Amino acid sequence: MATTLSTSQTERLLKTAFILSLITVLYNIAEGLVSTIFGYADDTIALFGFGVDSFVEVISGLGIGHMVWRMRRSVVTKRDRFERQALRVTGASFYLLAAGLVVGSALNIMYRVTPETTVPGAIIAVISIITMWFLYAYKMKVGRTLSSEPIIADANCTKTCFYLSFILLSSSLLYELLSVSYIDLAGGLGIAWFAFREGKEAMEKARSGSLSCSCDDCRT
Repeated sequence: MATTLSTSQTERLLKTAFILSLITVLYNIAEGLVSTIFGYADDTIALFGFGVDSFVEVISGLGIGHMVWRMRRSVVTKRDRFERQALRVTGASFYLLAAGLVVGSALNIMYRVTPETTVPGAIIAVISIITMWFLYAYKMKVGRTLSSEPIIADANCTKTCFYLSFILLSSSLLYELLSVSYIDLAGGLGIAWFAFREGKEAMEKARSGSLSCSCDDCRT
C-alpha cells in the first residue's frame, strides 16, 4: 500500500539516500586500497581483483550519488550526461578488470605463483559482507518508502557486492584449509565473471539512459 509522504519526509529520505551513497563510495575506496595492497603483497589474485573491483564501484557510486543529488532538486526521469559517462567508464573498467584477471590467472599458472596467505582476504570479506548487507538493507528501505526505482536499483547493485564478498571469503578460507593454488585462481575468475557481467550491463544502461542500476540483479 502506497504511503503519501510530506515534502519534509521526502527531503529527509533523499538526504539519507545521498549520505548512504557517500558512505558506499568512501568504503569502496578504503576497501580497494587495503585489498589491492594485501592482494599484491600476498600474491592472491582473488583479493587483488576484489580490490580493483571496489575502485570501479567508486565510479559507479559517484554516478548514483550525483543522481540522488539531482532528485533532491527536481524529478529525475532519465540519466544525465555525467551519469551516462560514469556508466561508460564503469563498463570499460569492468571489462579491463575481467580481462586482467583472466590473463593474471594464466600467468600465475604458468609461473606457478601461489598465495603466501589468504587470511587478509577472509577478514576483508567478512567486513565487506557485514557492511554491504547494512547498506543494502538501508538503501532498500529508503527506496521502497520513496517508491524510487533508482534507489531500489542501487540497493540491488550493493547486493551484488555482497555476493562478491562471499566468493572472496569462500576462496580465501578454502585455500587456507587445503593450500591448493587453483582455489585462489577460481576465486579470481569468479570475480572476473561478475566484472564482465557488470561491465556489459553498465554499457547497456549508458546507451539506454535507463534509471535502473548497472547490474543484472536489479531485475530481481
